[in-house]
Amino acid sequence: MPKQKKEKNYEAVSEARLTNAPMPARKARLVCDLIRGKTVGDALRLLQVTHKPSACPSVIRLLKSARSNAERAGNVSDPDGLVVGTVFVDGGSMQKRMRAAPMGRGVQVRKRSCHITIRLTEF
Repeated sequence: MPKQKKEKNYEAVSEARLTNAPMPARKARLVCDLIRGKTVGDALRLLQVTHKPSACPSVIRLLKSARSNAERAGNVSDPDGLVVGTVFVDGGSMQKRMRAAPMGRGVQVRKRSCHITIRLTEF
């Protein structure tokens, strides 16, 4: 029996996804929690002054992409007036590397990545 598809239960004007972003999901969630529920213009201004060098540039680029997707769809008059409806961050794959440790041993270093999704809605 094939799996039934779920219906989308949100009214998003546009959506943008960033997959395999080279940062831990925990750091990206700190930044994404700041912009949830704010307008696109306010969120961009807030991200400009937030000091999180690993996460902020990627989230700014993703937010601008979602705004551009809404403009391109042509169903929005003021793209900066859109609201960041949903933002979520999922853990991605891990690159495993070895680091030298005492007594000739090696310790595993996990370089984490994440997937970020932003959905913009109207008021």
